[in-house]
Amino acid sequence: MPKNTRKYRPFLMTSAIAAIIGLGACAPSLGGLSSVRTQGYEISESALAQIREGQSEDLVIAVLGSPQTRGNFGNESAFYYVETKIEQTTFGLKNITKRTVLAVYFDRNNQVTDKAVYTLQDGRLFAIETRRTASFGVDRTFVEQILASF
Repeated sequence: MPKNTRKYRPFLMTSAIAAIIGLGACAPSLGGLSSVRTQGYEISESALAQIREGQSEDLVIAVLGSPQTRGNFGNESAFYYVETKIEQTTFGLKNITKRTVLAVYFDRNNQVTDKAVYTLQDGRLFAIETRRTASFGVDRTFVEQILASF
């Protein structure tokens, strides 16, 4: 092997390894490049089976823990427990793969009247209004403001 190519061998090896790793990161089917994690309360079937009509709020809290959200509707109230499964790639892209909401409804005497489990299929997508109220003057970026002062 000529002497000139020997000094480039480490560089070529490093470049080849970097290219393989870079191309491998683009393939989502190669295990280990994404992870699934649970965010919020993990709703188990055994805990869900323990919640029945007529039980008190305190017993529900003892079984399920403190709710993530509480709602009051006149004389009635509800506890909400949310479980979200999120798949995250190595590059930080997040995708919600599963969402489950457990709602436990109470009457005015703080006794369980009903429970319901909602999933992503039960939800409705809606468009969020992104218009803003115009401010006085002209909207400028930071750089435009600096250049305008000269």
